[in-house]
Amino acid sequence: MTVHTPAPAFQRTLKLDHLVVAARTLEEGERFIAGKFGVGTAGGGAHPLMRTHNRLLNLWGGAYLEVIAIVPDAPAAEAPRARLFALDSPAMQARIESGPQLVHWAVRVDRPRLLARWQAQYPERIAPVVPMSRGASTWSLTVPDDGAFPAWQGAGDGVVPSLIQWDTTQHPSAALPETGIALRSLTGHHPRAEAIAEHLAWLGAAHLMRIEPTSGAPGIVAEFELPDGSIVTLGESAESAEAAQSREAARRAVAEADEAKKSRRRAKSKKPDDEREAHAPDEAPGTAQDPAHALSRQPE
Repeated sequence: MTVHTPAPAFQRTLKLDHLVVAARTLEEGERFIAGKFGVGTAGGGAHPLMRTHNRLLNLWGGAYLEVIAIVPDAPAAEAPRARLFALDSPAMQARIESGPQLVHWAVRVDRPRLLARWQAQYPERIAPVVPMSRGASTWSLTVPDDGAFPAWQGAGDGVVPSLIQWDTTQHPSAALPETGIALRSLTGHHPRAEAIAEHLAWLGAAHLMRIEPTSGAPGIVAEFELPDGSIVTLGESAESAEAAQSREAARRAVAEADEAKKSRRRAKSKKPDDEREAHAPDEAPGTAQDPAHALSRQPE
């Protein structure tokens, strides 16, 4: 059952800014995106405050996909703070150990609304605003002090978006190469779907993501359409992950059963030969009787 509370039209003020793919290394993330979409990333750079760096992929309609990773051997900061998007957490490190993952999303707050003022009015709803930079680009981003994902009433896990406000009128996607890749749908899966849906409606972002309840791990799933009409999906709901694991377990069970049958057939086909050899009379060399000699010994 879908839990989805759309925001009234007049509240639909927020826009999708970007999706976040986390990777162990930027190179690994770049290979992942190129393998998925058939086109490489571009632009990006280092975030000095967070000791991270990124690469970007343009999406249709003024958004982009971000690949982000920790900068290896980053210089120590005077007052280091936790990195954004939970990148420092052991759970996130374990999650991306098997490969890059779609972990988060960000929505854009356009002027005349000021993100810092909005946050000051509703600090229980909106995480602290942090000034960010990458080269000549500057912006404000909501990042909890501990670097975790934003949350509402304890529910977040990457499904509640970060809020971003750029300091210039030109969005970064305008400077990226066109790809023709369009985001078709964005779905969030969370055990506390009602709380997430209510918060998205309050933000004015409910029209951007469908929320589905899950009994498993939270996550987001994005579906893209490529210029040739083919579909690419990033992210995996807990249910689909469990279904895939079940299918793989069933496949292994069938393969093992087939191998066991083959082994039994081989053993069965070999058994008669063994039995014939076991029941054959033992004859010493040279003791076989010549038929003619045997006849000559018949009684007259």
